Amino acid sequence: MDKSLFHIFRNTPLGRETLLQSVYFCKTVGAYPMIYIPKTTKFLMYFENDVVQVDLDDTYLTSPQTARTHAAQLVEQAGIKPVFFTPKHYTASTLPDIPTHFDFMCCPRSISDLSNKIGLGYIGPRVRRMVQAAPFPVLIPSPAFKEWKSITVFFGGSANAVNALRLGINLGRTTGMDLNVFTQIGRRKVDYYEKVIADSGLEKDVQRYVKNWQRFESGKFRENLYEVPHDALVVLGAFGHGLIRDFIFGSKMEMIQSTVTNSMLIVGPNYVARL
Repeated sequence: MDKSLFHIFRNTPLGRETLLQSVYFCKTVGAYPMIYIPKTTKFLMYFENDVVQVDLDDTYLTSPQTARTHAAQLVEQAGIKPVFFTPKHYTASTLPDIPTHFDFMCCPRSISDLSNKIGLGYIGPRVRRMVQAAPFPVLIPSPAFKEWKSITVFFGGSANAVNALRLGINLGRTTGMDLNVFTQIGRRKVDYYEKVIADSGLEKDVQRYVKNWQRFESGKFRENLYEVPHDALVVLGAFGHGLIRDFIFGSKMEMIQSTVTNSMLIVGPNYVARL
């Protein structure tokens, strides 16, 4: 396992479910979870073009005396040796600096808001900002632990969608799971998307690894989302239109994240392929 996933552990039942998702993801893709048990509610992440201060909600500091034991037990049950992250550098005594060299990061829908305020359709502003800045994909797990048995990539033809497709192909190759592609054709023709794939050098990989390319030429996008398998990992690209109150990912992704209950692996605009 030479790939790593950064996971901030919350020592609560919800945090247990989130860690189980991370552990399953790691075991499936051949990575190891790098677990951070915070001692304060704030930390900094220095990205190339942004510095993100994360303000965790107080539940991340629940029962610190049992947090490490609980996290280790969950990881060991999956046959993985637990690895814990300890910050080495601090901007201030209570403000640790977190590196950004990981291959993946797991974030629940929000890490700065109390869990009882969070529902489907809500992704917190700190999580959005990390997606925008991160060079790695961000895993947003379903609220309760659920194994995924296939991979579905949303492909709309943009540069970020190409990155998501490339990541999905790599995950399909690594896991051996069925890889499906979902495209809402809209006003463009099918050959437009085929040309984007060919120009990106992915044509042979798509032919080899994609089991089914679902191309919807009719029907509303929200209604067609019903065809996404309930037990699939969803891979998609996100891009931002600016800052109003939260970062806006784009209308299609906002509809996806507010409609499907699947775990999502999101590729942001600053993603750098490492796999």
